[in-house]
Amino acid sequence: MKKNQSNSRRKFIKNAALIGAGITIVPRHVLGRGFVAPSDKLNIAGIGVGGKGESDLTSFAKSPNVNIVALCDVDERQAVKSRKNFPKAKFYKDFREMLEKEKNNIDACSISTPDHTHAVATLAAMQLGKHVYTQKPLTHDIYEARILTQAAKKYKVVTQMGNQGASGEGVRRAKEIYDAGLIGDIVEVHAWTNRPVWPHGLPKPTGDHPIPAELDWDLWLGPTKYEPYNPVYVPFNWRGWWSFGTGALGDMACHIMDPIYRILPIKYPDSAECSIANQWLDMWKEANYIDSCPMASIIHLNYPRTDKKGSIKVSWYDGGLLPQRPDELLPEEPFGNWDGGCLFIGTKGKLLMDCYGANPRLLPTRLMKEVNLPKPTLKRVPEGHYLQWVNACIAGYGKGETSSPFEYAGPFTESVLMGNLAIRSAMMVNPKMKGWEDKYLGRKKLLWDAENMKITNFDEANQFVKREYRDGWSLTL
Repeated sequence: MKKNQSNSRRKFIKNAALIGAGITIVPRHVLGRGFVAPSDKLNIAGIGVGGKGESDLTSFAKSPNVNIVALCDVDERQAVKSRKNFPKAKFYKDFREMLEKEKNNIDACSISTPDHTHAVATLAAMQLGKHVYTQKPLTHDIYEARILTQAAKKYKVVTQMGNQGASGEGVRRAKEIYDAGLIGDIVEVHAWTNRPVWPHGLPKPTGDHPIPAELDWDLWLGPTKYEPYNPVYVPFNWRGWWSFGTGALGDMACHIMDPIYRILPIKYPDSAECSIANQWLDMWKEANYIDSCPMASIIHLNYPRTDKKGSIKVSWYDGGLLPQRPDELLPEEPFGNWDGGCLFIGTKGKLLMDCYGANPRLLPTRLMKEVNLPKPTLKRVPEGHYLQWVNACIAGYGKGETSSPFEYAGPFTESVLMGNLAIRSAMMVNPKMKGWEDKYLGRKKLLWDAENMKITNFDEANQFVKREYRDGWSLTL
């Protein structure tokens, strides 16, 4: 009894000293079921916290295991909502300053900047050992995607690209249907989107415009070549300009083409070609439309099968263009959904999906009730794309699982961006030539050496594989 009293006194003194020093350690069991001690939480910083960046952080914060501890945006106007939602988070304009000052306080970063700064922000976080969630497309160009793929392996952090459909029910159900042999061997696939829903096909903007006080334009430009500030670029319409965005393909293909890349035995295309819509006469006359993405395009990619059994043709349509409606689809039945869709054509049948790989159905759709569909065999992601990444980060590298890790998302992004090489090649103009027949280089079928990241038959287009960064910016492992 005397010994117990002595032990109790020592515990009381120890606890009193801790409280007096301002230190409170609350054991998990004291908090009760469902509560997590503050020291167990995943501390996340947001880089690019307006628009999609704000909604990403809100999705992560739904987990009781998450703290949003730092926010970074080059435009204070875009950060208003996130700063209101996460008032305890410190705010920065330069992600490099944030990473340096907060590196001991953060475990992971969410990157939702415009496409042209995805790679530099993501790599900087990875090199500090921070887990990363980066919005789609993973990068602005093919070289950057290859670097981030290598970085994921080198720095051993948990990674996820923000193509949410990759964690959905639809893509898993579609793979089960395909694996069951119900549509046979795939010979071609068609994918489409209603994008762009922002201005495309515009002449290069001109004029002298004052930079808003809340915007750091130099930081917004990041590694890309210098462009004078113009309100046409920010806060959203940057998607339509090659210096900053990747067009309709970059915006939506990582959502819509994910089932193709995930289900089929393919990795890199060996060729790409396209048709595009634009103001041809003006382009031939002044060549001032080539900085803006086209209003509409059709892209054809040829994928050698990784099992060496021939190849699969994949076609992409945007700007309101669509593939031919399949005969098996009744007139009143929807062809995909509002955002787009994907049609697999096999030797035994056809499979139609909506955007994000949702709602897979055999054609004609009555077959969904008439045939014996396979039982679910693939693991589902009930927590969703965002919390899957959160849980994997908490578990630690190699112990959790994500649906779109960079080992997958990097090659997939390279594959998607091959289409933009074809588009930009088709838009090329030779300013030294006088006649419009010679000035416009026109449509090219590009032959692609994926291992060496090089177009082998049209060297002029290789400038788009890897951008030249401005002084002071680099992407080095």
